[in-house]
Amino acid sequence: MSLTNAQATQSEPGLMHRSLVDRPLEIVSGSGIYLTLADGSRIIDGCCGAAVSGLGHGNKEVQEAIMRQYSEVAYVHTMAYTTSSAEELANELTELSRPFGLTKAYFVCSGSEAMDAAMKLARQYHFENGQPQRKRFVSRRQAYHGNTIGAMSVSSNLPRKIPYDGALLLENVSFVSPAYAYHGQLDTETEEQYASRLVQELDDEFQRLGPETVIGFVAETVGGATAACITPPKGYFEGVRKVCDRYGILLILDEIMCGSGRTGTFFAFEQDGDIRPDLLTLGKGLGGGYAPIAGVLVGQKVVDVLRRGTASFVHGHTYQAHPVSCAAGLAVHRVMKRDNLVAKCFEKGALLEKRLRAAFADAKYVGEIRGRGLFLGVEYVQDKASKRPFKPEVKFGKRVHEAAHRRGLAVYPGSGTIDGVNGDHSILAPPLTITEEELEELVKLYKEAYDSVERDLLL
Repeated sequence: MSLTNAQATQSEPGLMHRSLVDRPLEIVSGSGIYLTLADGSRIIDGCCGAAVSGLGHGNKEVQEAIMRQYSEVAYVHTMAYTTSSAEELANELTELSRPFGLTKAYFVCSGSEAMDAAMKLARQYHFENGQPQRKRFVSRRQAYHGNTIGAMSVSSNLPRKIPYDGALLLENVSFVSPAYAYHGQLDTETEEQYASRLVQELDDEFQRLGPETVIGFVAETVGGATAACITPPKGYFEGVRKVCDRYGILLILDEIMCGSGRTGTFFAFEQDGDIRPDLLTLGKGLGGGYAPIAGVLVGQKVVDVLRRGTASFVHGHTYQAHPVSCAAGLAVHRVMKRDNLVAKCFEKGALLEKRLRAAFADAKYVGEIRGRGLFLGVEYVQDKASKRPFKPEVKFGKRVHEAAHRRGLAVYPGSGTIDGVNGDHSILAPPLTITEEELEELVKLYKEAYDSVERDLLL
């Protein structure tokens, strides 16, 4: 029986979902590491959505802090007013970042907005520093920095860019190789030699463009969802910092997904030597999913130049430093600090990696397990010897995701891992509050899901 136009309209949801064909499942509640669906079934949130829910779900302290802020003042415009929640969150974050030269915090509602703000700060810094000819950015392939025009322009997530390329995206961006050892490091190279080659490639790109024309270099400290938690080789970011300093180019690190304690240190770059980024973006775990918040931590040298010039940042948002979002971020930060969750993340991450390596040691299609802390990626390949990926139409990562969900586990699937078209992966990023017993259950369900997909392909 065919539907009438009126019936068809009524059956369509008013909300525009990511897919116009498949509707997402409705969640009715969350507690700890669990999400409860409308049908009553429970799902272990093994990926925190997109590495967001660091404290898990239903934290009463954060909820109470949000309600207190609502009872005091829900909104003020930052052109004229500020609130204690915004001031205190900025002070507590810069207390951590000040040793690295990052002395100011600028709060927005999403990681995409944070990256756009960082790009504008970088450009304004050079403009007010007497170098208006600096108009270019250099970024890395297989990286994602956000969905707004600026952030997408410095990203190289091909499926998300294709509809807008040549029409909306900036053309003053070029790309160098990612720090992706599994596919990029030569068999004849040491880790240090690989790092040196990547740094030289960046230097060569600056030279090709004319280093005096470059605003900044943008990079995820630990790769995010596009290439699944790729980690830099030893010495890479120290070399990058020196090359940027040589030419007066700003180093912009994106820790929207990997920061806020997710990798076992509050800032992911702390594990890579003396880096000191000029601008650092944070998001996702900053608010733990309790309210939309992201931010930019700003280096003192950037602040000094702006202070000597216009003494302002030519940028702003209606919901900038929103009181409730900042209250949520502040409460999340204080719970993490009090409960020592960042150090525990480092320990639990090591345990999770150990369990994964043991469980998947003989897995036919698991090419590499990588990452830091509770931010681990698993890359699938059809042939481990050659690292040859599955054809895109196999949808290996999606199959694992669906098999895991049927068993009560959410993992973060990805495709186009290698070059935007080829490659599959899953990301595991459970709440930092997860217990050892819950980690064991996560690995068990994930292995069962993988095994079912492997069996299906071998039949």
